[in-house]
Amino acid sequence: MGVTMLEPTAASQGSGDDGGDASDAGGDREDRKGSLLPVIRVIPPEAYENPTWKGLAYFGRDVAMYAAIVAGLILVDNVLVTALLWVAAAVVVSGLFIVGHDAAHESLFSTKRLNSLIGHLAMLPSWHVYEGWVLGHNRLHHGYTVRQGFDFVWHPYTVEQWGQMSAFEKLRHRFEWSWAGAGAYYLREVWWHKMMVGAPPGRWVKAIRRDRFIILGWIVATSLVLGAVGAVRYGTVIGALWMILKVSVVPFLCFNFVIGSFVHVHHIQPSIRWWKKREWTKFRGQMEGTTVLRAPKGLNFFIHWIMVHVPHHVDMRIPMYHLELATDAIKEAFPGVIHEDKLRFRDFVANTRVCKLYDFDEGHWLTYAEADARLAEAGRATDTAAA
Repeated sequence: MGVTMLEPTAASQGSGDDGGDASDAGGDREDRKGSLLPVIRVIPPEAYENPTWKGLAYFGRDVAMYAAIVAGLILVDNVLVTALLWVAAAVVVSGLFIVGHDAAHESLFSTKRLNSLIGHLAMLPSWHVYEGWVLGHNRLHHGYTVRQGFDFVWHPYTVEQWGQMSAFEKLRHRFEWSWAGAGAYYLREVWWHKMMVGAPPGRWVKAIRRDRFIILGWIVATSLVLGAVGAVRYGTVIGALWMILKVSVVPFLCFNFVIGSFVHVHHIQPSIRWWKKREWTKFRGQMEGTTVLRAPKGLNFFIHWIMVHVPHHVDMRIPMYHLELATDAIKEAFPGVIHEDKLRFRDFVANTRVCKLYDFDEGHWLTYAEADARLAEAGRATDTAAA
């Protein structure tokens, strides 16, 4: 019952409907059509500067931290320290992934070749298929953010779809759409179905198949090496398997929770509307369909300003370290449009309690109780009509 991986048309066209708040910033024809051009024009040129040394420095720094954590997981057996290293691994692997994410947008470096090389390498620890990510994330998620039937990441189900689910599907939905299930949702819906086994459009098949083999090769090679290290260190087959689990598998699963939670808070909250196909515009999707969440001091050292998400959706060419500069310019030109708040875990939990299902006609979120009440009322109306 998921959203299929479609190949977008040439330029992710809006519907041509009124762009809402965009008209407050100029009132020209482009604003009324929901274009992003008026927003892009206010971003200062220096926000696009991406010197090669800076991108390599971020990548090298994250690789060094990741190598240190891997070494710690290999050498340490203390339960508490191991658990702390898993948390650190989840954050650092996420940081590497964000570097790869910027490279996939070709914003990290000026050359396509270097972006591709660093992007492929940075996504290895998170087991992500680079070209699969380019297709699903760049072209679909960014091209059609919060648009019904197109944006597959945390795409909400309707009350009618909820009523047609089996008991197992409802149970799975309840877990995956809770705060604790964010990693399970991302692992199943995004990583597995959309990247590892999904059928891409014809012209993407060769590149995605190649990158899937790269990821499978990485998983097999690292598992063999870690298994050998574990066999030497512990002297048993169980020890070899434990080493693979401890150093490779658990950090990957923890990363899925981190990135799944990040994507959720980017696009799922009561004040963010998802749009029907004919009502969606670029302005609504990219300016109103995501957030700017201010991370606690020091956290951006690891997560590279990924929570400053509105300017990234406005123009993917802005490198991660200039997103705050672009945000300031957009806020000044379009006051009151951006969803801005502090990054707080309790807000994420609160959002998952409210945002369960969606009414695309009325444009708001529903809880399970509200959905069940609607279904019950519809059932009574049907029984009355039949009688």
